[in-house]
Amino acid sequence: LIADSERGGGTISDILIVIAMHTEALPLVDKFNLVERHDDYVFPKGVPWLWYYGDYKGLKINIVCPGKDKKLGVDSVGTVSSSLVTYAAIQALKPDLIINAGTAGGFKAKDASIGDVFLVSDVAFHDRRIPIPVFDSYGVGACQAFFTPNLAKDLNFKVGKLSTGDSLDMTPQDEAAILSNDATVKDMEGAAVAYVADLFQIPAIFIKAVTDIVDGNKPTAEEFLQNLVTVAAALDLAITRVVDYMDGKRLSEL
Repeated sequence: LIADSERGGGTISDILIVIAMHTEALPLVDKFNLVERHDDYVFPKGVPWLWYYGDYKGLKINIVCPGKDKKLGVDSVGTVSSSLVTYAAIQALKPDLIINAGTAGGFKAKDASIGDVFLVSDVAFHDRRIPIPVFDSYGVGACQAFFTPNLAKDLNFKVGKLSTGDSLDMTPQDEAAILSNDATVKDMEGAAVAYVADLFQIPAIFIKAVTDIVDGNKPTAEEFLQNLVTVAAALDLAITRVVDYMDGKRLSEL
């Protein structure tokens, strides 16, 4: 799976960062001095997907986002749009490593707080319920993120499991599945990005910053919007630290 730590390879040179929301991506575009590119070879003509590219400290950095929904003008969040843009970017850009960065809900029962940034150890879905033997495991889609013990230790990241679903709120069925997944954070993209990365055997890591406490006493949507800008800044700082850490390193050294 993605966690195949035997994938030593050469020095990391091409990094693909997949981010669902444009608000989360723009500070990194500025930090890494990236430029927006339009190339029909990378993305088909007419899709709303965004691609930013540049060189940073000897690394080739690509940031891709699903962009805005063409009818409603909101960020194209969720598993379908993220898996599509990840697939297209892998095919065209051939990255050495994928970083899925984004905000997430956290669970206070797992010691998550607003603004915490987690390096994800494992990912799974919580809303693909298929109660048929073997299909049930397929629906959960559990797998490990690329194993990065040195990164976690040297940058002092909190580590936790991630559960992914296509809804911002949480039904009782989702809650039961999230508990079964032993998740510290929940999002709307991670496991989909992991699925595509695993198809092509591209190592993937997941950095998630907590905007809302799912098992808290505030409405999720209200808390998410209230904290999005400040938590996105914490996320961008964390991603910058991760990219700086990778300069000159091999995958096996992470």
